[in-house]
Amino acid sequence: MRIVIVTGLSGGGKTTALRTLEDIGFYCVDNLPLPLASELVGLLRETHEEESAAISVDSRQQEYLDSYRKEISKLKDAGHAVEVLFLEADDKVLLRRYSETRRKHPLAGDDIREGIRRDRESLAELREGAIVVDTGSFNVHQMRAFVLKRYGDRDGNLSVSLMSFGFKYGLPPEADVVFDVRFLKNPYFVPGLREQTGRDEPVAEFVLGSELGAEMFEKLRGLLEFTLPQFQREGKSYLTVAVGCTGGRHRSVAMVEALKKTVSDDWKVSVRHRDLGRGL
Repeated sequence: MRIVIVTGLSGGGKTTALRTLEDIGFYCVDNLPLPLASELVGLLRETHEEESAAISVDSRQQEYLDSYRKEISKLKDAGHAVEVLFLEADDKVLLRRYSETRRKHPLAGDDIREGIRRDRESLAELREGAIVVDTGSFNVHQMRAFVLKRYGDRDGNLSVSLMSFGFKYGLPPEADVVFDVRFLKNPYFVPGLREQTGRDEPVAEFVLGSELGAEMFEKLRGLLEFTLPQFQREGKSYLTVAVGCTGGRHRSVAMVEALKKTVSDDWKVSVRHRDLGRGL
């Protein structure tokens, strides 16, 4: 099993790193006591068939830090690939981050500087031999991008969800991008097409075979071709692209089905027709 121990200074970016690892399929546990690491990994192997896990360790584990090397050795001796990722930044950056978030430092009372000093001191042993990353120049997106690049899945591709929906039933709250195709001619008003859906060839031909429909498809295809790599570069793991028409049965469905054929060669694509099962 691949195991990443995420540690480092409070305010260094551990939370963002752990959440990103979870997004790409790691089984993640925050602040697990080190003596329980081997038990957790054994349990995951038996019950979940997990291939990767990430454990966050920080100064809150004062009473367990002395057993650090012993526990890491135990995992390695069991045949696991273990990497320790230590995230840090200089004092000025950490002070600024705490000032912006207004969080309380776990080792500080009223003096954050003293908390940072104690943090560095207590984690010094964990830093030795670890992959040390200075996150002082990182924002959240850059932190995610670093983790995705180092620990991302095998192909590193963004997961794209293409969704059709009907505006009459409301906007999908999970959508990142929404397109409106209600300006296209509606098959609902064409005899013989009303009872069919955008998955049926006659409806798809009616929608996409028109000059306006073909032009809209090409513009959406080109826009996705341009923007999807930019979303991935920003560290986004999932993107939901929603296309809506009035009822979510004809025009939007046909457009999504056509887009799926052009996008799926380069990205991990899933399709959902939210309102296809609703009545006419």
